[in-house]
Amino acid sequence: MGLKSDPSEGPVRTFVKGFFTGFIEAIICYPTEFVKTQLQLQSKSNPEYKGILDCGRKTVKANGFMGLYRGAGPLIIGSSGKQAARWTGYQVVANNLKDEKGNLSLFSRMFAGACGGVSEAVFAVTPIETLKTRVTDDMRRGTKNYSGSLDACVKILKNDGPGGLYRGVVPTIAKQATNQACRFPTQFYVLKFMVGDDKEKLKSPIYNGIAGAAAGAVSVLLTMPQDTVKTRMQGEEAKKLYKGTMDCAMSIIKNEGPAFFYAGTWPRMIRVSLDVGITFCVFPLLSRFI
Repeated sequence: MGLKSDPSEGPVRTFVKGFFTGFIEAIICYPTEFVKTQLQLQSKSNPEYKGILDCGRKTVKANGFMGLYRGAGPLIIGSSGKQAARWTGYQVVANNLKDEKGNLSLFSRMFAGACGGVSEAVFAVTPIETLKTRVTDDMRRGTKNYSGSLDACVKILKNDGPGGLYRGVVPTIAKQATNQACRFPTQFYVLKFMVGDDKEKLKSPIYNGIAGAAAGAVSVLLTMPQDTVKTRMQGEEAKKLYKGTMDCAMSIIKNEGPAFFYAGTWPRMIRVSLDVGITFCVFPLLSRFI
């Protein structure tokens, strides 16, 4: 992150700031995540949607505007936990890797970012993404297995045990670790490129947000294959269709071709750029209040 660490910044304060950052970001960004998931779950041979706008339009027509927020509950709660785990994991590791001048090398930023990514994947992202994907897939299929996110959680735990919420954990860890190993250093160096050593601008939420949006876009290109596999692994029929992560990946290559790994890239890039931009804007802004 481009911001200098506040001497009063401890794990608890970082956790609280991360929690509120995630809450704000999730409410703004969820509709694009919903559309991205729908596009990844549809069949390539018989697609239901022609693209981003068609998916959004059909969803609103069939279920109203709030249909774009179907399954949002766990993601909003989870995003709060995700950001809290991410920022705390990153900051704790980064603080222990700084040199005597308080600086971090490129590798140190990448490693601290990867640790933040693993932390969020294990403690928040995997179970929350599983709930979101199962509820979204249920609505797409019209099977009406779940009345909402809480109902899905109860039924998954009853039928599959806690492990049911951790289906797709391997690609999720791979995706989140790669995401944050890319985003934190990219955001830092893009920010430095824009403002140089201007200390006031380095603290600016606006400049940090712009640099964050650029970092988000780069990370999408690096992690779309993992994200597509993760989404397939968390779908309603995944248990019947795939033996594991590699089997899912090979099945996609065989049946739909390598290009399908990048299905939903544009809605995800829009969402992630917005997401990461908001994250790096809101997090320093909260320092004024928390």
